[in-house]
Amino acid sequence: MGGKVSCTLGEVKNRADFILYWGGNPAECHPRHFTKYTIMQKGKFLPEGRKGRTMVLVDIRETMSVKAADIFLQVRPGKDFEVITALRALVKGNRVDTAVVEETGLKLEQLQDLVDRMKRCKFGVIFFGMGLSMTRGKHMNSAAVLTLAAEMNAFTKFVAMPMRGHGNVAGADMVLRWTTGYPFGVNLCRGFPRFNPGEFSTVDLLVRGDIDAAFVLGADPGATMPQPGIDTLARVPTIVLDPKVTHTSRLARVHITTSVTGISSPGTAYRMDEVPLPLRPVLKSPYPSDEEVVKRIIAAVEKKTAWLPKPEALSSGIA
Repeated sequence: MGGKVSCTLGEVKNRADFILYWGGNPAECHPRHFTKYTIMQKGKFLPEGRKGRTMVLVDIRETMSVKAADIFLQVRPGKDFEVITALRALVKGNRVDTAVVEETGLKLEQLQDLVDRMKRCKFGVIFFGMGLSMTRGKHMNSAAVLTLAAEMNAFTKFVAMPMRGHGNVAGADMVLRWTTGYPFGVNLCRGFPRFNPGEFSTVDLLVRGDIDAAFVLGADPGATMPQPGIDTLARVPTIVLDPKVTHTSRLARVHITTSVTGISSPGTAYRMDEVPLPLRPVLKSPYPSDEEVVKRIIAAVEKKTAWLPKPEALSSGIA
């Protein structure tokens, strides 16, 4: 087993002859994904375009994307991890209990057919969305899909890519990646980066109530987070930087209005294939940019006296 499990969308467009969407609805959520990057594009190694590709959709219900799929597998809610585990077993040639598979809403024959198609392809890609990564199992589902893609490299070229849910999420991942070596779920409390999705991920920290303050920049968790996470944001001091009023700013103690990046202030956005797009402002704004506000906050914090534990607290082991 070997090989990387990520690639660019350019590679997908030119080479991928097997495309699997899991827990996503690109027809409505990413309307240009089909036509610009995946099933409809004619590539260097796929001159026939759609005719040379197989598209599989895995979801808990029929969506608009079903119309574009060659195969639709309807999984029972909360059973994604079990399906992925069964697929991994079949890929390795291990025996899978038929009754266990049927609990997921699928049949063993369907999974075996899917594995056979995956092994026969020349270049396969799994696009997984929030229907997989933000439901029961969460980071374990994502890890299982990535492992499945890695294990498929023993038979053919296979990669996995997330379907981003909000604007410029890839940009945040890229910045964290080159500064810490990790894309998300990073903890810097000890002075060095620690990576552990499920423990240090934002949604998990909020749901558990492990924080006592929140600084929200370029996001609206109050509109998307589980209710326990929203309750935490309402309970602790929350600071929001946003050009407009949002669900999160309504429950925040401080809301600083900023200019719109890419329209009223310069910035860089990353496409889903991690290609950076420099943005130049076309309008003027009376409000400062996010960068200016953050720099002012950093300067103010640096002027404050650093907190150090008292010697007696150190000697007694109390921080």
